[in-house]
This record gives sequence, structure tokens and C-alpha cells, in this order.
Amino acid sequence: MTLLSLADRQVVERHSCTDASHRTDTTDAWSLVRILKLAIICLSGQASGMLSTVCTDSSDQADANRGLLARADWAALGHGYGSATEAPKKLAALLDADEGVRTRALSYIHNTLHHQNTLYEATVPAALYVAAILSDPRTTRTVDKDRHSFPGCMRAELLRWIASVASEVTEEAAVRSKHHGFPLDTYAPAVGIQKIRPTLFSASLPYTEESDRQVSEAALTACIPLLDDPRLLHHRGSLVPAIREILGTSDLWQHRERAMDTLEAWGEDSSGFEGQGNPFLVCDSDLPANSSLIWPTDRNSTEGHSEEPPF
Repeated sequence: MTLLSLADRQVVERHSCTDASHRTDTTDAWSLVRILKLAIICLSGQASGMLSTVCTDSSDQADANRGLLARADWAALGHGYGSATEAPKKLAALLDADEGVRTRALSYIHNTLHHQNTLYEATVPAALYVAAILSDPRTTRTVDKDRHSFPGCMRAELLRWIASVASEVTEEAAVRSKHHGFPLDTYAPAVGIQKIRPTLFSASLPYTEESDRQVSEAALTACIPLLDDPRLLHHRGSLVPAIREILGTSDLWQHRERAMDTLEAWGEDSSGFEGQGNPFLVCDSDLPANSSLIWPTDRNSTEGHSEEPPF
């Protein structure tokens, strides 16, 4: 009997009877089955050690990462623009030697696999892959930046992506989603991300102590939403000092605000933190002095904003 064969039927029977307004039908139920299978395989260590955050040999790590990409049935998984058939090639490009190639790959995981902060079927195995490559030395390479970009190398950018994905399944997100008629526990991609939160946390946590300040701050922003998981709540106390000392003193107002909000939400002392008091400063603070056009001058550009200026 195959893994989850009995559970497969139970999940499909339960979800196929759910009202359509809750975004669940038989197809979505089978999506949940595929995602749960992948998550359980990974979490139980049956994926040939692919998600181990510690690799003793770089070639072993590279083989594990390739195996992780090969294991998912990408053609059967969806993203913001349809089938995720091209995902393995795009994800592998995050480690490409060419800065332009890896920058476009970074744009892909944001704008296609996590389009407009939405979770898709393909987001789940992509998140597992991103977590697995954090320890790869090639993630210390640079990526192209514009005036709106946060500073930091590829590793910092990948941690910020994990933070964005994890933020879609927090307690606050669950309440908000349910209020709008879409409970997260009936949405397969959300369930899949919830299942792998311990894996994402284990991969992100070591970088909260990284000497590279941009990486350590990004790692903390990834860990905070992951710690909404009931299995991880006991880690909150140990991260409080770093949230105060690193995020709370960041040059980025967004991180200072995040530190203050998190400490308040966790019932910790948040006194002494300075928030962004003037809302009109939010638009221009922490940006480079040399300003450039918000919209690219090349009307045919596929990078960044593609819309005409709203005036």
C-alpha cells in the first residue's frame, strides 16, 4: 500500500463535499494530497536526506538539491500563470554564476510562484528547495538592485521570500482569510506550507546569528511568522534578544516596526523602540539619495513595473 493511500480517499471525500465558495473541489483535494505526500516524505526523512540543513560535502548537497527538484511533479502543480513545468530550471538558476540570470530567477519565485503574495501548489516544493539551498555558498553572491530593493545578497533575498510565504499562513492571516470566506485549512497550498514550517524554520534559524547584518535581519523576519506554528512556539523566547538587538536597531524602518510589533504580539516589553512616526516619511525613508524613475524607461522591459505611470 502506498504512502497515504487511505488518507488520500479521506481527504478527497471530505474536501470534494465542501462548498465551492471555499475554493475547494475535487481537483483541489487531489492537490492537497500531492502536497501532503511531499511534506510527509520530507519531514519523515524519506527524501534521501535532501532537506538536511547540514551537509558534510558540497557535492552531496548539490546532489540532494537536484534530487529535490526532480522529486516533485512540477507539470502537475500550478503557479500564478498555469503549470509549473519550467520551475526546476528557474529554481536552479538561483545559484547561477551570472548575476542577471539569478536576479531573474529571484523575480520568478516572487512574481510567478508567489504572485501577489498568493500561495500556489508549486509554492510548497519551491519553498522546500529554497530552504535547502540557503547553506550553499553561492547564495552569498549579489543580485541586481533598484532603489526600492532591500540590501543584501541572494541568501538575504531568499530568506525574505520565505518570510513572505510564511506570512500567508500565520494566525492573523488565517483569521483574515476565514473572514473573507476562504479558510486556510481548506486551501491545499496553505496546508502544505503549514506542514513544512518546522523545516523552513530549521533552515532559517542558523542565519539569525550570521555576521552579515542583512542576512541576520532577513533570517529573523523569516523566523517570526514561522513561529506561529504550535510546534515551534517554544522557540520564541530564545529569539527575543535578537529581535531587540538586531531588528530593533536596524537601519530599515520596516524591520524596526517588525521588531516592535512582534514583541508586543508575543507579550514582551517593546518600550524604547522608535516607530515610523510620520506616515509621509514612509514613502521616502531608507532609499538611496540618488533617485531614478520608478517606472523603467524601456516600455518593452519585462523587469520590474510594466504599467504606465498613474498620471
